[in-house]
Amino acid sequence: MPTVVGLLTVDLHISDAMTLKDRRRVVRSLLDRLSTRHNVAVADMGPDGTPTRAVLAIATVANEEAHAHRVLDAALRLIDSEPRAVCEDTEVTML
Repeated sequence: MPTVVGLLTVDLHISDAMTLKDRRRVVRSLLDRLSTRHNVAVADMGPDGTPTRAVLAIATVANEEAHAHRVLDAALRLIDSEPRAVCEDTEVTML
């Protein structure tokens, strides 16, 4: 049985964040909702010390590449629905 690992990297601009606390609030909310609703592994990859920027990494494991794409697409839709963050760049990698 094949194993597919899908990785989505999302570069975000958090427009209303004036402090790192504001940034953490938005990022923590996204991380919690992504892991709860889509059963994916998520991480805040930085950059540290910049309140208006965030890079999120979202990973899923599946037995079909199509299923991994569906999960990552749903995760991206959730991120796009967040009004406090603007998705500036995405990258999907299948391993």
